[in-house]
Amino acid sequence: MRSDALMLRPVVETLRAYIALTKPRIIWLLLVTTVPAMVLAQEGWPSPWLIAATIIGGMLAAGGANAINQYADRDIDALMERTRERPLPMGILEPFQALAFGLALAAASGVWLSLTVNVLAAALAVGAFAFYVGVYTYYLKRSTVQNIVLGGAAGAAPPMIGWAAVTGEVSIAAVFLFLIVFYWTPPHFWALSLVLADDYRRAGVPMLPVVRGEEETKRQIGLYALMLVALALAFTLIAGMSLIYFSTALIGGVIFLWLTWRLYRAPGTKGALTLFHYSISYLTLLFAAVAVDQLALG
Repeated sequence: MRSDALMLRPVVETLRAYIALTKPRIIWLLLVTTVPAMVLAQEGWPSPWLIAATIIGGMLAAGGANAINQYADRDIDALMERTRERPLPMGILEPFQALAFGLALAAASGVWLSLTVNVLAAALAVGAFAFYVGVYTYYLKRSTVQNIVLGGAAGAAPPMIGWAAVTGEVSIAAVFLFLIVFYWTPPHFWALSLVLADDYRRAGVPMLPVVRGEEETKRQIGLYALMLVALALAFTLIAGMSLIYFSTALIGGVIFLWLTWRLYRAPGTKGALTLFHYSISYLTLLFAAVAVDQLALG
């Protein structure tokens, strides 16, 4: 029995490494932003099969993008404390394995969504993959302080993919949901990058706190938070939402702005991690309110 366990250990370790390449803790946000958009587009619950097919396709595309991101960033990942225990810096997998795995997942996503959902949803998912890999990972991340801002377009695609899966088109409401996630990304990630500034400095990545300093980063967080909250509130009128969504957007937005103000006034990075963690809860509750609002009205 002990011999069998020892033989299985490398297999389990390799499997875990492949799963880690997909960054599963990030992928769960796909569910948070995709399903509510589908509920709103359907004006009720879409079929369980359509939801499952869309989520599977989206997870394949996002997982493939994250795998190739780790392939491309294996040099700087080895220098950063936060990422040095990823599969490639640890030598658990070879670089070509990560590259092949990522490309296979992306190809599977395009085929799967085309066959089970529709061509538009497949095109949006593959387009988000290509943008994240080709534009953000291989260019923006290492060349401009606006890397997170512009690169956030890939992470903001899931609501449009969900909407397209239901309707076969992209409406103004879907675009607004895209913009909400797009403007959420900079304050969310910059709050974390304030804490990890030394890591990025060591790796030579031009994150905002490294290039412009803490004060400017805090100011930019505040500006993007204001635009985010304004967009979230405006969505009430754009999509004809009720008091359920509006109250969630208002209360959640006030808390978000208060935390950004507290961060701006505090010395150093005090309050940055609080804002980072709250931003995840904010996005989750906001999109949950989209679904609950629609189901309650229905």
